[in-house]
Amino acid sequence: MGTGEILWNGLALFLTLSIFSILYKDNPFYKIAEHLVVGVSAGYFAIILYYNSFIPKVWVPVVHESKFLYILPTILGVLMWTRFSRKWSWVSRYPIAAYMGIGMGVAIPVTMQAYILVPLYATMQPIGFTSMALFNNLLVAAGVLCALVYFFFSKEHTGAFGGVAKVGIWTLMVGFGAGFGLTVMGRVSLLIERFTFMRDYLQKLFGF
Repeated sequence: MGTGEILWNGLALFLTLSIFSILYKDNPFYKIAEHLVVGVSAGYFAIILYYNSFIPKVWVPVVHESKFLYILPTILGVLMWTRFSRKWSWVSRYPIAAYMGIGMGVAIPVTMQAYILVPLYATMQPIGFTSMALFNNLLVAAGVLCALVYFFFSKEHTGAFGGVAKVGIWTLMVGFGAGFGLTVMGRVSLLIERFTFMRDYLQKLFGF
């Protein structure tokens, strides 16, 4: 392992241990690592935005292709910086309003497709008991129906209606638990990767 690799991996090991030190208590090592992550991330994304957004979507169209219409969104983007001025901060409301309006127009159809139409389609599949696929479709449809009944507050949750609503609660808890478990598994995978990195680095460094 070369000197450069030793130094860079050693820095990575130090920063990893500095982040883990917050498990004991707040300390200067954690603050240094935290501020370094935020600073490096901000600088990295600024460069990414410059080369992936400003150059291909502003500089090249306006300067090289004479598409002067692109100047309008560029001006709106520059006007957002007036937010930092007490005197001219009101100007930033216009580009922000334009950005929010366009963003909502793009996001609403996508959200409707992903979170409403696709789940509705999933509950309209053939159901039955002749195969596992049909039985799974039946469980999905029943779970969705029970969850919707739980959120129906115009009728008291008693009797058979209350039983269906209780099944809806269990359906929601299973869904939330699966989502939480998936999140935890992702975080544990990152933790294992860090431990594996530290083990491999120390083995290479000290030869054990």
